[in-house]
Amino acid sequence: MIAIGSDHCGYELKKKIESYLDTRQIPYKDFGCDSPQYCQYPIFGYRVAKAVSDGECECGLLFCGTGMGMAILANKLPGIRAACCSEPYTARMAKMHNHANILTMGGLVVGLEMAKMILDSWLDTETEARHQVRLDMIAEVETTGTLKERFDIE
Repeated sequence: MIAIGSDHCGYELKKKIESYLDTRQIPYKDFGCDSPQYCQYPIFGYRVAKAVSDGECECGLLFCGTGMGMAILANKLPGIRAACCSEPYTARMAKMHNHANILTMGGLVVGLEMAKMILDSWLDTETEARHQVRLDMIAEVETTGTLKERFDIE
């Protein structure tokens, strides 16, 4: 299941993407916001990132004005690798190389058709195991605040 959320600037795009997910028969859980009225994005970004971090949902989608604030917030939680993407190639590489588990987009940056292409690229890309050493390095920084550079690099 995909966790999905937005602030007021991303609300319209979120609702359209939910309809698109319905056509693809992809289940999701909406963590808010519930209207285009002004709100604080960290509330909804946290809810989605927490659901992914805790394993309640396997991945997440977040929408705000640029996508950047949501990505910054989401990346504060353990195990989250959120990527802000404005075109399909970056979304594909974020998933393949960095195993991005949250995709963020800007409702003021990308239109619906581009958002669907970005989402399709991200959803339809498989992660590559050969990048695990890098993920382990990121996890070490996340948990210890340091990088010992002791990893064997193939």
